[in-house]
Amino acid sequence: MTLLLTLTTGSVSSLLDGDAPSALHTVPAMAMERLGLRGLNIDAAQLSGWDRADLDGLRDRADKAACPCLVLVDRTVLPFGNDEAASQASAERILRLAAAADRLGCNAISITPSVSADDELAQGRAVEQLRAAMTAVETRELNLLLAVGEGLSATAEGLISLVKQVGGFRIGVLPVYGDGDDPVDHLRQLAPYAGAIHMRVEGFAGSGAHKGADLAEGVRTLKRVGYQSTIAIEFTGPSKAEASIEQARDLLQAAIDADDSV
Repeated sequence: MTLLLTLTTGSVSSLLDGDAPSALHTVPAMAMERLGLRGLNIDAAQLSGWDRADLDGLRDRADKAACPCLVLVDRTVLPFGNDEAASQASAERILRLAAAADRLGCNAISITPSVSADDELAQGRAVEQLRAAMTAVETRELNLLLAVGEGLSATAEGLISLVKQVGGFRIGVLPVYGDGDDPVDHLRQLAPYAGAIHMRVEGFAGSGAHKGADLAEGVRTLKRVGYQSTIAIEFTGPSKAEASIEQARDLLQAAIDADDSV
């Protein structure tokens, strides 16, 4: 598999007519036909209040548009390891996310963990709790991707350590290019463990320069470490969503196609 450009559904929230399920159901066709992007990472917050029929409707629209749902991304910070009740609530949320992701036809869910950076006993409990939650994820043949969170998982090094401690073939990370004091180094460290990657797009200056991290350099970094999977455009700018997504798509695709050996 080569590098494939996809879209986060939150990127186009400003282009939708309201926040009802029927509005999000239009995103697969929009991504494929208007934006030329071939898959969706679904923002879990946009599914609040949905029932099975709503989830089935989004999957059906995605299938018809040939724009599959790939990762269900939950940005809620989920605590593990310290408070037993909070950890249990986090584990139950993973179960619900896994059920929804399975219904949507996703291959992974992404969570944002909070694990103590200083308390080794709490870390040990967190690892065991995540391992237990992995059972439900693996039963549905899904992958669990950890995003940068709090405590131990606030840095690339800590996140990698957490992945290694939990262990298994179905756990990895979901980096966001643009995070970290040095976004390129942050991406370089995490990409070998990544099941998917988001490229934060902050908009473009009148000169055509991206306002955030160098997108082409992000792609070159991924190519250097041998990453071969999806790159989701995550637009976070204040305006001009469609034009910015299109500009980012063209820039990223040119970097993907470039012969870096020359």
